[in-house]
Amino acid sequence: MSRFDQAKMLMKIKKVQKELQKQVITIERGDGAVKVEITAEQKLKHISIDPESVDLEDIGVLERWLEEAVKEALTESQKIAAEKMQPFMGALGDLGL
Repeated sequence: MSRFDQAKMLMKIKKVQKELQKQVITIERGDGAVKVEITAEQKLKHISIDPESVDLEDIGVLERWLEEAVKEALTESQKIAAEKMQPFMGALGDLGL
């Protein structure tokens, strides 16, 4: 791969990375009691909890909703990142990455 091709490939990869930074995945649990927002780059953006929908006498339910929402958001972000980066996987080895 020529230096020009390498530079072109790196520019495309950086563009995809910026797209991943901007794409936000939102997962809700407990009929909207818990909402987790994470970027496709796997950066946590926001967690919100609706106090009207949470029973403070049963914190275990809230913890479970949070855990499930975070796990699903991470899984979804990994899937999106893998799909977007798939076309570059062979080329990354050629670039020494």
